[in-house]
Amino acid sequence: MTRLRAYVVEDSSIIRDNLTETLEENVPVDVVGTAEDEAAAVAWLRDPAHGCDLVIIDIFLRAGNGLGVLKSLAQLDRQTQRVVLSNHATPEMRAKCVELGADKVFDKSNEIDEMLGYVNRLAQANGHSMPSSL
Repeated sequence: MTRLRAYVVEDSSIIRDNLTETLEENVPVDVVGTAEDEAAAVAWLRDPAHGCDLVIIDIFLRAGNGLGVLKSLAQLDRQTQRVVLSNHATPEMRAKCVELGADKVFDKSNEIDEMLGYVNRLAQANGHSMPSSL
């Protein structure tokens, strides 16, 4: 079976690389692209040649922010799951993200396992699985 295609919007190259590796090793996901700022993320997501099933978004980016990415995604006619992964997952920020179209919000510092579980359930629900060789 195919794997879920994910796009990661994260300004820290260390976190972005670690998240990509963690996702690809632990859940049926292929990271098909990344961005470190709002403009690059929005440009990639608006391009009809690019497709993904899941977008994982940090709130604070190198330029712009994840809220702007969520707003842009809301304007696109794409069926993508939107997950916010941030160190700033306060109750107020969680509510704002959901208001802007986030399907789930996870705290980067202590909810990584929950996020991986969510992505794994999402992949399984959509007929994606880990290759049998793993």
